[in-house]
Amino acid sequence: MERIILETPRLVLREMGMEDRGALASILQDERVMYAYNGAFSEEETEAWLEKQLRRYREYGFGLWAAVLRDTGEMIGQCGITMQEYGGGLVPEIGYLFAYAYWHRGYATEAARACREYGFDVLRFGALYAIIRDTNRASQAVAARCGMGVAGSLVKHYRGVDMPHTVYCVRRTERPAGG
Repeated sequence: MERIILETPRLVLREMGMEDRGALASILQDERVMYAYNGAFSEEETEAWLEKQLRRYREYGFGLWAAVLRDTGEMIGQCGITMQEYGGGLVPEIGYLFAYAYWHRGYATEAARACREYGFDVLRFGALYAIIRDTNRASQAVAARCGMGVAGSLVKHYRGVDMPHTVYCVRRTERPAGG
């Protein structure tokens, strides 16, 4: 039985399971979607990604969740909160990744805003972050629409490449009303 975490006007965010492997693969193995990760994932990388989310649910009680259309039940992406290294410790990050066919329709912003509220109101975090590759303008725009401002930068070494990232943050006391 899938565990529903959040609902928005158009989406249901729920825990992923092994049955989501196919939908997840269609997202993670699309070069257009995965450009910020330096290319599409292999079958093995996709499997490891899903296993990592399942482990996060067990360890933290949260992770990246399946973003499912309310009307059809189709999984169109993922969005959630994960713990990421920054500033010498772990910080809660809102992450989002959607199938290319659903870009520029507001789904990432809708899901990320719901995760922001969940992170503050349910998980009781004082601040939430988004760590975004410096070339990923669309994701940076989503962070801004969620009330996040630039808080710093870092370089991640991933898949053999140094990737500059911009760190965004919103504090519970700074969150925008109604948005």
